[in-house]
Amino acid sequence: MKVIGVVGLPASGKGEFSRIAGEMGIPIVVMGDVIREAVQQEGLFVTDANLGAVANRLRREEGMDAIARRCVPRIRGCNASLVLVDGIRGDAEVSVFREEFSGFFLVGIDAPFQDRLKRLSLRGREDDFSRPEALVERDQREISWGLGRALSSADHTLFNGGTLEEFSRASRQLLMQIMEDP
Repeated sequence: MKVIGVVGLPASGKGEFSRIAGEMGIPIVVMGDVIREAVQQEGLFVTDANLGAVANRLRREEGMDAIARRCVPRIRGCNASLVLVDGIRGDAEVSVFREEFSGFFLVGIDAPFQDRLKRLSLRGREDDFSRPEALVERDQREISWGLGRALSSADHTLFNGGTLEEFSRASRQLLMQIMEDP
């Protein structure tokens, strides 16, 4: 089984990359869904603060690779030769996926701060916000989980600072290349 992992700071374009992969028929496992489900199981509202608190607690109690380990059965459950896992947040998660899936390929998504802030204010998810300070705080939280180290270990990095069409084209080209490689 080949697994493509996607890592990037908030609103860098991970979801768009995953959407394109889905359009190409690649099954998607979203790591954030594991955290959203845990928040809901605790009877909390899905807010950035609650998502962050639950993610921190899971990592503190179960290890920095907790979310990745919870995703492995979901990935295997796709019963597909190629699966994309969206939302890697740290190097411990990358280690789990590299150990579990010999065909693991990590894609980093990089985008400018102002572009990411604008996307957050427009996309309309319940955990989004539009204040620069909130994005700095969220970036720092995710970097504390090893996101910077995960990004630096990417097998390929896409820059998402141009148009949506440019990013979509580059994403499709990369996905086709990954699909064609043995």
